[in-house]
Amino acid sequence: MSQIEFYDTRSREQRPFEPLTPGKVGIYSCGPTVYAEQHVGNVRSRLFSDLLKRFLISEGFDVTHVINITDVGHLVSDADDGEDKMEAAAKRAGQTAGEIAAHYTELWRQDAAAVNCLPPEHNPKATDHIEEQIELAKTLEAGGYLYSISDGLYFDTSRFPRYAELAGLDLEGQSEGMRIGITAGKRNPSDFAVWKFAEEGVQRLQEWDSPWGVGFPGWHLECSAMSSRYLGERFDIHTGGIDLATVHHTNEVAQSECGFGVHPWVSYWMHNEFLSMGGDEKMSKSKGNVKTLTDLIDRGIDPLAFRYFFLQAHYRQQQAFSDEAIASAAKGFKRLQKIAAELEAVEGDGSADEQGPYRARFREALADDLNAPRAMAVVWDVARSDSLADVDRRDLMRAFDPVLGLQLGCASTAVSDEWESDPRIDGLLAERNNAREAKDWATADRVRDELAAEGIEIVDSPEGPRWRRK
Repeated sequence: MSQIEFYDTRSREQRPFEPLTPGKVGIYSCGPTVYAEQHVGNVRSRLFSDLLKRFLISEGFDVTHVINITDVGHLVSDADDGEDKMEAAAKRAGQTAGEIAAHYTELWRQDAAAVNCLPPEHNPKATDHIEEQIELAKTLEAGGYLYSISDGLYFDTSRFPRYAELAGLDLEGQSEGMRIGITAGKRNPSDFAVWKFAEEGVQRLQEWDSPWGVGFPGWHLECSAMSSRYLGERFDIHTGGIDLATVHHTNEVAQSECGFGVHPWVSYWMHNEFLSMGGDEKMSKSKGNVKTLTDLIDRGIDPLAFRYFFLQAHYRQQQAFSDEAIASAAKGFKRLQKIAAELEAVEGDGSADEQGPYRARFREALADDLNAPRAMAVVWDVARSDSLADVDRRDLMRAFDPVLGLQLGCASTAVSDEWESDPRIDGLLAERNNAREAKDWATADRVRDELAAEGIEIVDSPEGPRWRRK
């Protein structure tokens, strides 16, 4: 059986996986900043950590997965200035930061459930762990790693010689303001805020007393404090989007290794690449080019089709998202569902000898740095096989699915033809579709409302508009 290997960002090589404690794995994944609905690029990051967890569980490991909720301290840029994203969202909505956080945390959890992600063992909120963050900051201060300027308490990165190691940063060539912004009084351009002071005369929605006065924690401090709370001062795997490596994760390493006196703090850093909108432009809220799971559902696309789409590319490759790509994935997913559902009706016992080579190829693909496309190729070889007995195909689909998380063959997701047809209603749907293509929204809305009044539900599926009676 081949050794499990993962690519480690810090060492820049694929290395055999050896957990700190035999049989147990601790994973920390940077979770959402809950000020807005997550887009499908964020969901891709969640799916990556879920695939990692599912594979390790299939290998017999006892996995403890921690995903944090950032509900304070994440400012509007990587610079240590500007508004807190939570504060800004609360002001726009006329709500408290707590209400905003609760709403978008619930949406995030619903999205994760919709794409069949296993829940984390711990899902801590930053605001529930202020005490741990203050204690870590006090330890860093006692070690001489922090200094105070007018707006906060900062980490002196010159005190940590390995600061540039994780992301391979060129600190000497880094100009002030280029990566993290200009802040008066900082000793080094790369220094970052550990605790921000409350501005005089400004009443924030979220602030706490501390040894340094009223203020709030820095974004980076939160993850170091919460990961150590649930996984200890050293753990196995830290995941997140590749965009987090240069600032957030680099700063986590600095304060954690200095605060806990360990090296390495994390054994394996695993980063997923962007979901792009064509070219190299990543999907992001700041660019305004986002799609959400809700958008896909409104088009009649099963959220699990997005999970299938994710499995078509390696997590360390950029994946191009488009309406055409997700529609194609939805069709492929439906075909695979249909095959798996039909195989569920097969009775009898399969042959371990016949199934063995396929099981080995599937595992080998995922043991090679979670190569999901290669694993899916094995799944389709089984689905299309004329040489394998149906009972063996059934057993293999059942064996693969707990790792893939596609719910293949489940009654709740099996393909069924529940759409209806009627010449009059079909004609109205065609009229609505023509109006939409002509951007005649008034006519399109009128037809939709007329059909809704008749109890007709319309779903704009990848195959075109479909309808059924509610």
